Amino acid sequence: MARSQPTGWGEAPRPIAGPEGRRVAQGPSAIGRLSLHLIVGTGRTSAQTERVRAGPEPGAQGPMAAKSQPGAPKTKSASGITNGKAAAQGQWGRAWEVDWFSLASVIFLLLFAPFIVYYFIMACDQYGCSLTAPVVDLAAGRARLAAIWARTPPVTAKAAQIYAAWVTFQVLLYMLPDFCHKFLPGYVGGVQEGAVTPTGAVNKYEINGLQAWLLTHLLWFANVHLLSWFSPTIIFDNWIPLLWCANILGYAVSTFAMVKGYLFPTDARECKFTGNFFYNYMMGVEFNPRIGKWFDFKLFFNGRPGIIAWTLINLSFAAKQQELYGYVTNSMVLVNVLQAIYVLDFFWNETWYLKTIDICHDHFGWYLGWGDCVWLPYLYTLQGLFLVYHPVQLPTPYVLGVLLLGLLGYYIFRMTNHQKDLFRRTDGRCLIWGRKPKAIECSYTSADGQKHHSKLLVSGFWGVARHFNYTGDLMGSLAYCLACGGSHLLPYFYIIFMTILLTHRCLRDEHRCANKYGRDWERYTAAVPYRLLPGIF
Repeated sequence: MARSQPTGWGEAPRPIAGPEGRRVAQGPSAIGRLSLHLIVGTGRTSAQTERVRAGPEPGAQGPMAAKSQPGAPKTKSASGITNGKAAAQGQWGRAWEVDWFSLASVIFLLLFAPFIVYYFIMACDQYGCSLTAPVVDLAAGRARLAAIWARTPPVTAKAAQIYAAWVTFQVLLYMLPDFCHKFLPGYVGGVQEGAVTPTGAVNKYEINGLQAWLLTHLLWFANVHLLSWFSPTIIFDNWIPLLWCANILGYAVSTFAMVKGYLFPTDARECKFTGNFFYNYMMGVEFNPRIGKWFDFKLFFNGRPGIIAWTLINLSFAAKQQELYGYVTNSMVLVNVLQAIYVLDFFWNETWYLKTIDICHDHFGWYLGWGDCVWLPYLYTLQGLFLVYHPVQLPTPYVLGVLLLGLLGYYIFRMTNHQKDLFRRTDGRCLIWGRKPKAIECSYTSADGQKHHSKLLVSGFWGVARHFNYTGDLMGSLAYCLACGGSHLLPYFYIIFMTILLTHRCLRDEHRCANKYGRDWERYTAAVPYRLLPGIF
């Protein structure tokens, strides 16, 4: 059966396997339904981001089938579709209009998200990573907000120099041509094409994230063992001053992107305006903001500098543990190994990232700009930070168990997505678990009235649960947290966050699929009755 044809702009070819699961929330009310997710944009990286699907959303008259924006330019794409028409507008990017609940959520996050990050970091710095102690002290009158703030290290000239050098270095690495694809078998890098944009263009990207990660870490280890330009604890030693620098960059780039979208956009036809300043600022105006031919804001800030920094941050935490206690605990090694696998997987699959929601759907605003600069590097590294203050040495059987859980979760996630991609690429003419795969034939009607056909895979891991890739994801996330023992809640923020995120997305996606496929979806859920956990949920 042929794949269904895309009906919307800025979308990739439709996968023909698996339900409508997506790794990045979208639509005007997504931020209201799961506000914290929008702060991190990928919240997750591309290796854990499902490929964006073409065609209309389930329930084509939903929030994305918006009315034309008053005053918006009416331009035509390469296919001749008028941008000002409702039939076309709803098919790409974020919302044209914003409801009051989404607006309230946006304002809340703009005001309080930086303080949420600060609270976690402050709790470690002043209260030994206890999340409740600051609140208890304030309630009992033993501490005052002014006193807590006074003990917080301010931004320093040294931190500003470190951060400026770091970002500049990553920009330079980003602009280099990729060489890794020439000698690494199976790796796809160099100049690659993205999905079709709303104007019918196909942007080109220089995929060199793996090269940038390798060069950065080679320089790091060369410094540690040979050059001694700086202490390997430099990141931890300046952690809070660097937080202010990261906030400055996050707000600066978000503000620049906003101004650029209004005054000198890369392509004015790809801009969206709601008429509400706060929503435009957070969700972004420009679809693909660029400087020159190659510097793409979304690709750079989603992958660099935050994700490359992730493993360096963990290495600096390990170095600080060595400096303070004279040894590195097995728990710290475990966290470094498991999260390094995660980061490397992202850069190995960076080309795939060009076909994900982050690139194909999201505009570039505060939630990507600030989220990638602040939320990701500071809250996704809480396990390593915790272990600096609490050097947990785990029993060997426990370490092996956590390692096995993390590796098994990664295997399930990677193989589940591989099975779907294999099924899609071959149109079902393949073997999964040594057998010809089974699928549910389904159909749906798009907003333009055309009927399309698709397939939902029910073999392999997709026959175990409808979102078993999420299950593997959660297993890996839990392993990060279990590596820290069970004495404190703080390192478990990650699994709590991801459980809420993925459970919500699971339910949201299934609601969309039920509206889209109707009785075909009922046949699919009868064939695969569980969402995440076989026999339970």
